[in-house]
Amino acid sequence: MVEQQGLDATGQQKRRQLVRAVIASAVGTSIEWYDFFLYGFAASTIFAELFFPTSDPTTGLLLALGTYFGGFAARPIGAAIFGHYGDRIGRKATLIITLMTMGVATALVGLVPTYEQIGIWGGILLTLLRLLQGISVGGEWGGSVLLATEWGKTRGGRRGFLGSWPQFGVPVGLVLGYLALQVFEPLDPYWGWRIPFLLSVVMAAIGLYIRLGILETPVFAKVVRENRVERVPVRQVLARNWREIVLSALLRTGQQAPFYIFTVFILTYATKTLGFAAGDVYTYVIAAGVVSLFTVPFWGWISDLAGRRRLYMIGSALMVVWSFVYWPLLDTRVPALVFLAIVLSAPIHDIQYGPQATFIAESFTGRLRYSGASLGYQLASLTAGGPAPLIAVWLYATYQSSMSIAIYMAVCALISIVAAYALKDRSQQDYAVEYDDPGARSG
Repeated sequence: MVEQQGLDATGQQKRRQLVRAVIASAVGTSIEWYDFFLYGFAASTIFAELFFPTSDPTTGLLLALGTYFGGFAARPIGAAIFGHYGDRIGRKATLIITLMTMGVATALVGLVPTYEQIGIWGGILLTLLRLLQGISVGGEWGGSVLLATEWGKTRGGRRGFLGSWPQFGVPVGLVLGYLALQVFEPLDPYWGWRIPFLLSVVMAAIGLYIRLGILETPVFAKVVRENRVERVPVRQVLARNWREIVLSALLRTGQQAPFYIFTVFILTYATKTLGFAAGDVYTYVIAAGVVSLFTVPFWGWISDLAGRRRLYMIGSALMVVWSFVYWPLLDTRVPALVFLAIVLSAPIHDIQYGPQATFIAESFTGRLRYSGASLGYQLASLTAGGPAPLIAVWLYATYQSSMSIAIYMAVCALISIVAAYALKDRSQQDYAVEYDDPGARSG
């Protein structure tokens, strides 16, 4: 049931709820992404040996990253499931469910026996839990973005800045995940890597406490008050807004594929190919994550001034160029230049990532927004983010050249430029008015 305060919140109460909603979104997504990234880092460095032993190291790595991809494949399923309920019962209730699901799944990963103990069943259990993680993340993002942006001004205002705070949770989760493995893994050969996964229970409890104190958003409360809730919102948004869903997925291609190469594949490439110590690479990626803590909200704020579509296209164009700078810097094997390549990838990537959440959410009307934004966002996980580390491994194994990966990244960025141009910029659209209402007009 939607709280009456959510309908009537005005003035000081609304400002207070806005602050709480932004904090809840940032903290909640930080916890979700800590869980999700933790698995990715472990898959790149630990799980191949523990759960998928094989005489061929590349095969073992591909099997481990295959379970990693499973989480991405499950994210559109989570988007459809939780998008439906987010547009039916509300943003708040749905987000509580996604957080609890992720916390339990991640903690259980820390208890899975290895191949040595139960054979292939360890890998199967790991894959099933990864799928559960993916379903949870698939529903988390859309709700967090709407929780933050739907408590802001309904027209213009700081919507890009507000929408950047759920994105802020990604570098927080990245830094925490890397730090946790770096601190705990060396402590014990059996339990060391498991401790960060088990800590997920504590973090989920903190996030749950924060989210329970948030009211439902005024935009969804208005939909309920006007009796506009759709019976099957996913079906409606697929019929009415399939173009926006496809363009949202393509929009993310040039951001998401490079991101998982910058943060996951780099662990393998820098240690196995370039010969760097794993601890050094962890430190470099942590530094990049710290930079993103500032650049993600900064670019979200800039999008309120410059326009989201224009800024996104600039960021995508810079990613095309950066693709052919990043790999030559890495291949020098000079520590300072490798550090520079890894750290500079963060602010360049964030030109797209900062305004992305609001850009996508604005593309869908309020009563279908959770379903539409979630589906568009998470479909890219299946086509771009999930396959990216696997494609990078295959490209390098096939061509023995990092330039093949650079070309792949540049093509992905070009796709994003075209998609951003084709997606309507609604940064001045009234966020609370249904876009198909008579008299509703876009900016």
